[in-house]
Amino acid sequence: MTTNQLRYPDEELRHSPFHERMVALSARDSWSAWNGYKLANNFYDGEYEYFCIRNMCGTYDVSPMQKYEITGSDAERMLDRLVTRDITKLREDRVTYVVWCTDDGRVIDDGTIFKTGPQKYMLTCGSPCIAWFRKACFGYKDVDVKDVSDTIAGLAFQGPTSYSVLKAMGLDGVETLKPFGIMNFPFKETELMVSRTGFTGDLGYELWIDAEHALDLWDALYAAGEDYGIQPFGEEALNMARMEAGFIMPYMEFAEALKTVHFEHDQTPAELGLDWLVDFKKPRFNGRAALLKEKETGPKYTLCKLDIEGNKPAEGAEIYSDKDCANQIGYVTSAMWSPVVKASIALAMIETKHKDGDLWAEVYYYKELRPYKKVAKCTLQNKPFYAPPHAKKTPPDPF
Repeated sequence: MTTNQLRYPDEELRHSPFHERMVALSARDSWSAWNGYKLANNFYDGEYEYFCIRNMCGTYDVSPMQKYEITGSDAERMLDRLVTRDITKLREDRVTYVVWCTDDGRVIDDGTIFKTGPQKYMLTCGSPCIAWFRKACFGYKDVDVKDVSDTIAGLAFQGPTSYSVLKAMGLDGVETLKPFGIMNFPFKETELMVSRTGFTGDLGYELWIDAEHALDLWDALYAAGEDYGIQPFGEEALNMARMEAGFIMPYMEFAEALKTVHFEHDQTPAELGLDWLVDFKKPRFNGRAALLKEKETGPKYTLCKLDIEGNKPAEGAEIYSDKDCANQIGYVTSAMWSPVVKASIALAMIETKHKDGDLWAEVYYYKELRPYKKVAKCTLQNKPFYAPPHAKKTPPDPF
């Protein structure tokens, strides 16, 4: 075996349809993995890319996301049985956020459902779920689930100047697109689907196109965005933005139920603050009985947004009900110093019975290689840390 040969060739990470353009812009060559694809941690610097999202616009490759096409006259009924939200209310050319659960009411994954036709949907999620979705088809005569993850390229396009770039690109009518709406535009010899969705809490869109036209889309978008500060961003910047928006991340805020070994190390929708996604008016959906029982007793834990005193990020901190740190009542799942909020913020799982009382975090940090700790007062936040008005305006403000 030569030095240039891979020892395990079948384990080599695949390249997304946008990889050729992304690797040319990668100054640090910093990559990780997502569903077998290379994923950029950053291109130059995570914090710099974060400021690009908040002040200009940036692209994030969501091609590794799992994408399933669900069709047939029973597609709506199958999906409505699968997820906790009422899918019968979803109109054509609209998107909705959903979760699906085990019979015990534990969250398997979250994702989005796009209604792209009268009997046609696209469901996107972070992890492979094809086996679960096909099991959910049992009992329905006319429904088909097709994995289209590798054939559809996806690009999240986020930031206050994103609308202006799409207009400059020639997408006439995009100014009428409302949050969670879908529009289709002719592009080259194919069709470009644009959804007003995203994971940053800012104005933003997601662009979906067949994989063979991905580079054409990238080139057109970057040519139109040259005067608007367009910049690719990686996982580090995305994680900062989504925390400020109060969005949950798998393997940080929740563990997928089908992959969880220890009892109750997974979560219910209510524990994740997603009880608003559960519609008990529906007569049946996976986990309904268990979630109805939990509604009567209340969730054991609740995911909370915390403003933490001081300027030290509270990663890995434990939450207590007293300043002496004698009674632990929770733990931080994600934390950061927020540049836009100018505060130390965190998402934390807290025992529900204690969440409205006094909250203290034992924060650990290093100063010149020496470990320190401090006890910081926590203030519960009921709204996203960052939710700019321009994110929901229709038409958006031009920048």
